[in-house]
Formats: sequence, C-alpha cells, structure tokens
Amino acid sequence: MLDFDSAQARLAERARLPVQQETLPLASLPGRVLADDIVAALDLPPADNSAMDGYAVRAADTAAAPVTLPVQQRCFAGQAPDALLPGQAIRLFTGSVIPAGADTVVMQEDCREEESGVTFQAPAPPDQHIRHRGEDMRRGSRILARGTLLGSGQIAVLAAQGFAQASVYAPLKVGILTTGDELIPPGNPLPPAAIYNSNAPMLASLCQGLHTAPVLLRHARDDAQAIESALQELAQACDLVLSVGGASVGEKDLVKPAIESLGGTLDLWRVRMKPGKPVALADLNGRPMVCLPGNPVSAFAVFTLLVSPLIRGLQGRVQVLPPTRRGILRTDHPLGGDRDDFIRIQASLSPDGTTLLTPHSQQSSGALSSLAWADGLARIPAGSRLSSGAEVSWYALSDWLR
Repeated sequence: MLDFDSAQARLAERARLPVQQETLPLASLPGRVLADDIVAALDLPPADNSAMDGYAVRAADTAAAPVTLPVQQRCFAGQAPDALLPGQAIRLFTGSVIPAGADTVVMQEDCREEESGVTFQAPAPPDQHIRHRGEDMRRGSRILARGTLLGSGQIAVLAAQGFAQASVYAPLKVGILTTGDELIPPGNPLPPAAIYNSNAPMLASLCQGLHTAPVLLRHARDDAQAIESALQELAQACDLVLSVGGASVGEKDLVKPAIESLGGTLDLWRVRMKPGKPVALADLNGRPMVCLPGNPVSAFAVFTLLVSPLIRGLQGRVQVLPPTRRGILRTDHPLGGDRDDFIRIQASLSPDGTTLLTPHSQQSSGALSSLAWADGLARIPAGSRLSSGAEVSWYALSDWLR
C-alpha cells in the first residue's frame, strides 16, 4: 500500500498554476486568489499620528511636572495642525497628525484641562502614543503575495492602499460524477433497495467551501456508455474531475474502462489510511481526475486530506497544505491499527489551555452522522495503539476545508 504522506504529496504535486486571470473590483474579491504581488503605493500611516485622544507636547516641557501648559490648538483627525510652539500643548484625537515640534502624546486620562490650560501630573516620556509614518506599510514593499487567498483582512489592506481592484486567477471549475443504479436524488421517492445520493451534494458543498466555481454535477447509471459520456462532458468543461466509486475491479466498476476508452491513464492506489483506502489519480485530456471511494465517510476523509491540497494548488494558492495541530486524546479504549487511522473528533480546551480531542462513539465508515458532529480528524499512526492521554496530530476542518 502507498503510505498516506506519499499519496498526499503526489496529489499536491499534480497541481499546475492556472493560466487565466481577471481583474475584479474589491467587492468581488472575497474567496479569490491573487495572481500578482501587491506592492504598497504609499506609506501607512502616511504621517506620524496620535494613537490616543490626548495632547501633543514637547516631553521637555513636562519635565517639571506637575505643570500647566496653554492649549494652542484643537486638531481633529483629517485636519493639518500648526507647528507646536514651545511651552504649549495641542489637543489631539486618535488619528490626528502629530504637529511639527511635538515629540510625545499624553493621553487625556493622564491630564486635566481647565480654562488656564492643561495640567500634566507627571513627566511625559518621549515618543509615547505616536504611530510613525510607514510603520505599518512602507511604500514600495510587497504587502500581499501572489497566491494569497483574499479575505476581509486582505481587502482592507488593498483599500487602505487605494486599490479599487486586483488581478486574480479565474475560479477553478470542478466536475463531480457519481455512479450507481441504487442512488436516488434527495427529494424523490425512495424505491426498495435504493439510497439517497449524499455524495454529490456533500462534495459540491466541500468544493464551494474551498471557493471553486459552481460545481458541475453529473450522475450516471451503471452503464459503460453513460459513464463514458458523462466523463467526456466533465473533462471538456472542467479543470478538475472527481468521481465517486466505480473505480475498483468489481463487475459494475466501470469508471476505469471509461477513462481508458477516452484515452486517459489511471493510477489506482491502495492508500494506507482509514477510512478511504481505494483512491485513483487519472489524467483525462490533460486534466487531473481523482476517483474517490464510494462510501460517503471515506469520500469526505479523502477529499479533506488528499484532494483539498490539489484544489488549492490548482487555484494558484501558495499555502497548499495547511498546518496540522496537536492535541491530547480522550478515549475509553485504545485506538490504532495497521493503517493511519483518521478518527472523527471534537476539539475542546481544558482549563490549562491544552487541546483535548474526543472521538465520536462510532468510527465505522458507515457512521455518516459523525461528519455533522466532528470538527476535525485526529491521526492515529499505522502500527500504534494509543490510549487516553496520548498526544497526536489532528486536522482541523476549519483549516483544511477553506
């Protein structure tokens, strides 16, 4: 069997940078990936300014405190102050420009203003409560790197620099093929021996969470021509194709011959992971295709751990593999086996700040309800038997599915 880390690396390495780009306004950028570095057009702050409501003074003028200084001017944010005269103070507000001649700010809580002026009870140290020009961003410096997934923080940076738009990669088009005579779309009557198709909406929502383009969904009955026709359509329309089930060696496993009849090549793996042993990587018309196991829990685990890095790479993102975390198992019985076991867990914090990982009571690949309950997958290394208190790596779904 192929070990998990090798399988993950192979899929991630299959990614190629997208070619198509488009320029979009700020409102359309959330969830998109930068296609170019962004260089600061101006210093931020653009001038020294006050970090507090208070008074700009020369520190030397407060050395003999308590001392009362006349208030020369009141200057709000957005107003240009006069130069500070010796032995005086200028009333400032948060964001106000520091006047020439001032070298410190005393916040209003530490002084008292009356008709005669403002009284400082203690000497003010130089350079307090001043935000200096360019201390946040320097003109000409790179502030956002190509391959960055854009969220509200990045858009704030763009807006603060005066950028009304940015160049981003075109959204990744993903096609999903489910197969099987037994699968019925949700909302329809359920015949005997049939089950509802949970894989299609689950995988589509997983892709949506990763900011792909709207997913193209197709379902084919267990018929070679129907599967071949659906695959051909998806391969022509999409950048990545995912199929679910049907890629093994059973009588109705018809995906592999369909790929081959379309001129594709397929590498069938048995990955040393649980759930999700059968995985295949194919090349179809120059596009990657991943064949997922048909069990929904297995498909979810394989998508999260193996397919999501491929998707991020195909989107042009720099961070393809999110970090793993560490936590302490809380379990009533030892865990582990001959494969890397990715158990569904909930994470919580103990009073001392330690992350505690509680496994779901049902870890079978048929326990679909555990997916709605879990917020992560904890890795139990192959060949180990771990009891409560063991420290393990875990994959937060909030990290791996965004």
